[in-house]
Amino acid sequence: MNDKQKKPQKLKARLPRGFVDRTAGDIRAVNEMTAKIREVYEHYGFDPLETPLFEYTDALGKFLPDSDRPNEGVFSLQDDDEQWMSLRYDLTAPLARHVAENFNEIQLPYRTYRAGYVFRNEKPGPGRFRQFMQFDADTVGAPGVQADAEMCMMMADTLEALGIKRGDYVIRVNNRKVLDGVLEAIGLGGDDKAGQRLNVLRAIDKLDKFGPEGVALLLGPGRKDDSGDFTKGAGLDQAQIDKVLFFVGIEDYAESASRLAELVAGTSKGVEGVDELNFIGALVTSAGYQSDRIKIDPSVVRGLEYYTGPVYEAELSFDVTNEKGEKVVFGSVGGGGRYDGLVSRFMGQPVPATGFSIGVSRLMTALKNLGKLGASEVIEPVLVTVMDGDVEAMGRYQKMTQELRAAGIRAEMYQGNWKKFGNQLKYADRRGCPVAIIQGGDERATGVVQIKDLIEGKRLSGEIEDNASWREARVAQETAPEADLVAKVRDILAAQAEDRKRAGGDV
Repeated sequence: MNDKQKKPQKLKARLPRGFVDRTAGDIRAVNEMTAKIREVYEHYGFDPLETPLFEYTDALGKFLPDSDRPNEGVFSLQDDDEQWMSLRYDLTAPLARHVAENFNEIQLPYRTYRAGYVFRNEKPGPGRFRQFMQFDADTVGAPGVQADAEMCMMMADTLEALGIKRGDYVIRVNNRKVLDGVLEAIGLGGDDKAGQRLNVLRAIDKLDKFGPEGVALLLGPGRKDDSGDFTKGAGLDQAQIDKVLFFVGIEDYAESASRLAELVAGTSKGVEGVDELNFIGALVTSAGYQSDRIKIDPSVVRGLEYYTGPVYEAELSFDVTNEKGEKVVFGSVGGGGRYDGLVSRFMGQPVPATGFSIGVSRLMTALKNLGKLGASEVIEPVLVTVMDGDVEAMGRYQKMTQELRAAGIRAEMYQGNWKKFGNQLKYADRRGCPVAIIQGGDERATGVVQIKDLIEGKRLSGEIEDNASWREARVAQETAPEADLVAKVRDILAAQAEDRKRAGGDV
């Protein structure tokens, strides 16, 4: 029998499926982007709100599963009081809970924005993650569609603040009431037709993917795809299909408004929806937002069981290259609409609300494609090297580092094995440090420091080929009194910035 103990198995480092680590570049890009979004929202008079990552599961509304352990679509756990809690699925349900819980204290209309992570317990895939960030803005307690019009204008202003120029985006607006009116007009009103209505809505939602011909098949007998898989259709007849396709095919709303009004005439919801769309169109036009920025578009279908009135979507219209090398339109980066029923679940009384959500990761990808993100420079820290490890020397190195920081210069004192000085310069090179500060015993005795311009040094070492040239060239290192350290470093950083500016202008 072998009594020798088995070597403990090394733990394997692995990332959970559907989750990602965020590196410094991505974090800075998100911070840069959300700061610009936040500034627009603040200018519109919206205030920030933060809700916890967890909510009681029943507060999540339609996402509440009916299984013994709630895990359909949400990540859940049972608290010690046997109540189920779930990681938030979106930012809207927590807002509804907050408003209902604090209804007597908050001022209506309540205008708020929130940014944060949401979680989906769904199968991950390419570009599909279980944790991602949203940035929402909502107005609660405003029944008029002028609040919806303002949301659309704020979406347009946000995209432009992020550097997306006019012509590269459009805010598309529709109204669920109009769509409900069309369905009622073709004989799909009433509770007994709810399933068929849902099939029609799902078919319309495939318009961008399959085109009018494919949608016509999904509205009628059904559609077979290239693989042979068959999707059952909604079972409409040709006259019904023609009316639905007319509605979703409207490109110039002004030209088609009268015919649309005729189509929904006699349906109270449809008439009300058309009036609301016309009102929104008039408001945004009066405010200077023409159809190249905010467009009435009946093909927009969002939140099939969620929204109760106007719906809107921010769509980017420029081309990008997908993973297959194909040119495709970038598409939607956010959207929202009116959801008058969500807060009411907690209140037992009507509480109107409207809002939209931006998909931060997707919008960040779009901005990177446009070269609008990461343009702000991040200068790596000045490195104060360590030549001696005694208390006095370390104290002086730390004092230099703090003086640089106090002057607003990013700086760090080397924290590795100081006895191998070559490793310190290798670290500075790999880190991209612009300047190194060196002080050995001789320099310390005379109260001076060596200041090495690492960017200039790297350039010179690439340009100078022989020792004679090197001796004749200006080596990028100078000696300066300790008292002049901050001023000298600042001069070098300014010269480097000017070099980068010139290089950028030459491109």
